[in-house]
Amino acid sequence: MARTIQILADSVANQIAAGEVVERPASVVKELVENALDARATRVEVAVDQGGRRRIRVSDDGTGMGREDALLSLDRHATSKIRTAEELRGVRSFGFRGEALPSIASVSRFTLETCARGEEVGTRIRVRGGTVLAVEDCARTPGTTVEVESLFLNAPARRKFLRSSAVETRAISEVLAPLSLAHPRVDLVLRSGERSLLEVPGTGDLVARVRALWGDEGADGLIPVEHDGEVAAVRGLVQRPDRARPGFRRVQLLVDGRPFRDAGILAAADRGYRTTIPQGTRPWIILFLEVPGGTADVNVHPTKAEVRFRVRGTVEADVEEAVRRALEREESAATLGSAPATGAMQARESAGPARRPSAGKGTESEGAGEAQIVLFGTVGATEPAPGPAEEEKGRGGASHEIDPGVADLLDGARGPRLWQVHRAWILAEVRSGLLLIDQHAAHERILFERIMERFDAGGEGGQRLLFPLTLRLTVPEVEMVQSLAGLLHRAGFEAEPFGGDTVILHSVPNPHPYFDAERAFREMIDELTHGSDLVRSARNQHERLAMSFACKAAIKAGQALDDQEIQELFDQLFATRLPWHDVHGRPTTVRLSLGELERKFGR
Repeated sequence: MARTIQILADSVANQIAAGEVVERPASVVKELVENALDARATRVEVAVDQGGRRRIRVSDDGTGMGREDALLSLDRHATSKIRTAEELRGVRSFGFRGEALPSIASVSRFTLETCARGEEVGTRIRVRGGTVLAVEDCARTPGTTVEVESLFLNAPARRKFLRSSAVETRAISEVLAPLSLAHPRVDLVLRSGERSLLEVPGTGDLVARVRALWGDEGADGLIPVEHDGEVAAVRGLVQRPDRARPGFRRVQLLVDGRPFRDAGILAAADRGYRTTIPQGTRPWIILFLEVPGGTADVNVHPTKAEVRFRVRGTVEADVEEAVRRALEREESAATLGSAPATGAMQARESAGPARRPSAGKGTESEGAGEAQIVLFGTVGATEPAPGPAEEEKGRGGASHEIDPGVADLLDGARGPRLWQVHRAWILAEVRSGLLLIDQHAAHERILFERIMERFDAGGEGGQRLLFPLTLRLTVPEVEMVQSLAGLLHRAGFEAEPFGGDTVILHSVPNPHPYFDAERAFREMIDELTHGSDLVRSARNQHERLAMSFACKAAIKAGQALDDQEIQELFDQLFATRLPWHDVHGRPTTVRLSLGELERKFGR
């Protein structure tokens, strides 16, 4: 029988490989720029004509190649990046398969000029459709220039599916963005025809690079992320909650300098925003992950756009924690105008801890202490009143102290002057202007963090009722009460099923004197049973119950507060970890700066 299986010619094999590696002009630019970065270039210039359909030219000042290496680079699976299969597990370079250059050369008119550092003469290689036409000397500076013309000249079907020049040029810009962010010390230039589309100096300033790529509006709302997790070191930038909007957003994820896509990692970053932004809001996220060798496998996709993590759950937890900590450090009060919050409100990391000045004018009266215990005591009622030593810890229910940026708002030791407005908002005169605080949202944040701390501490039951409450619920609601019995008890509710659709409440929490225990319990169990956007956003049952309880139990708009209660609400809010947002992610506070006041009055 005649042999039917044949070994393909290298030119055919390269064209097949090109189908995986080279999808469009942007793919060519990506591969060539990655090679330049691997060659330790400090400046990379990209020039395209007609969106790369006619011409792509990438020049760098990297290490360059000698003639022998230049010729080998056009052979399949010839690479300087790895030597053994073991090295694949910890590869740090962009390219390592040795497929990019031969694949590109097989479907274009291809010219490679290169000169190794220390050599006087460079090498020029001309290729057409995978066939080497000429190898010759050339005069040039150290580095490499690759010019690709007539892309897909021998693959008309692929060429037919290319988009317009404008679309292809935009795709090239998008593929350069993550590479630019990963290497902020490299000068990067992009030109289309005679136009300069991008020119960013390698200053090392990541925010400046974001501004050059996407403009001032996004860059001005970014805050730094820096966290060493259990597995991953996470660095980068995320958007302040008050700047995040629904709809389009910028997302760049990089591991060891390599751009990748991963829905799980992005979801983990979004979870870090939990309770700071409303549902449907999409903040900008730019994160760089550094993981130990062997933790990430980048060799799972021809374009290396996907990464497989060996300990995915831990990496996701590290990312979530990194974003959460960055937000805890950052002031993000909403503003009445469009100007970003600046001035006295600084990031939490700017100084050491500062204790909140007392509620009175320099000293805390006994009456003020009683107001704190009544209105903002712990969620359950069985704990004793805090003593002087406990007061030194701050008034957040745990040892969280007032962040120095917030403390700097206050006028010396007197504290701000406060007023209740329309029984719904607290107006605070502070050093930098005015704060308007939503009393319900503020109390919601206080209660949420208080009950979560109570869960962590294994809190006990609430206030025992002299006459227990008998409630009739639906069967699913009774089942929910039974399933949550332990958590409800730690939150302060002692609920006992009494047969059929009846539940008896023997004890309830007492977060403030205006608390309607029966109404709050019914609404909370209804929400937990039937679901809502709020409880669906929680990561576990503890958080679901805490969110729902805080929402239902917080003081409402329309509730009059006396001066001591207003002061305690203000103090307790700014002793929480995330004082600027309620559990729905809505702002607790709106800021009006002195500058904005003066502008509104024409000064």
